[in-house]
Amino acid sequence: MTSSLSSGSLYLDPQIRDWVLFPITVVMILVGILRHYVVQLLQSQPKKLPRAAIREQRALTRSAIIRATSANSPIPPNLYQSISKHLSDAFQSGAYLKDGGKETSGAPPNPLTDPAAMDGMMAGMKTQMVMMVPQMVIMGWINFFFQGFVLIKLPFPLTLGFKQMLQRGIETPDMDVRWVSSLSWYFLNFFGLNGLYRIILGGDNSAADTLSASPFGGGAMPQAGQPQDYQKLYKAEADNLAFSNGLYKWVGEDVEDRILRKYGKLP
Repeated sequence: MTSSLSSGSLYLDPQIRDWVLFPITVVMILVGILRHYVVQLLQSQPKKLPRAAIREQRALTRSAIIRATSANSPIPPNLYQSISKHLSDAFQSGAYLKDGGKETSGAPPNPLTDPAAMDGMMAGMKTQMVMMVPQMVIMGWINFFFQGFVLIKLPFPLTLGFKQMLQRGIETPDMDVRWVSSLSWYFLNFFGLNGLYRIILGGDNSAADTLSASPFGGGAMPQAGQPQDYQKLYKAEADNLAFSNGLYKWVGEDVEDRILRKYGKLP
């Protein structure tokens, strides 16, 4: 008996393939597609930010672009110095702050009192529930009806380290490691159908986000993010701009001489 199991001479009833293997796979694919559309329905329309808040954020982006290209900048020196000075003065004075540069209290605002933050937390919690509940129901369904079934044999050799992962729910130490139990087939589908979801639903889909929403993979409930202090960010960005001014070099400097030298017109 031991030698027969170790050699892999195990024959499966074709009805296991038709009534266990295929139904589990099809149900998990359909549940993933349904989960994607339910998440799309639960997502609320993003709220429009006021113009002052957008300007507050985009000012840092403009400054980061200026700094990133300072060592090989396409902007002429006079224009670069003008833009850099304008941004630095605005950061120092707080002209781009949506509150007009007013002093705020030392304690950071509580995100739980912000309606926008609460809406984001509720949307994340609903998404987590849509991700977790169907997978827990499917796992319970497989444990109740198909516990102990051997479904398929993998066509490639594996080491004994994969035995615990591929043969969950089967207490048979002498079975070939390539045989897969019903519960392990659920786990393989759970983490292996992401590529199929991307083909069916596209790259930006909610069905493929299984790692973060796994009921057994450490997914956590969303937490409210700490609001950013733009006054401190602006002061740090002004210092970064002053430092990048020393690294400035115009890409068009001496371009005429370089072109003439390239084509042999100058020694």
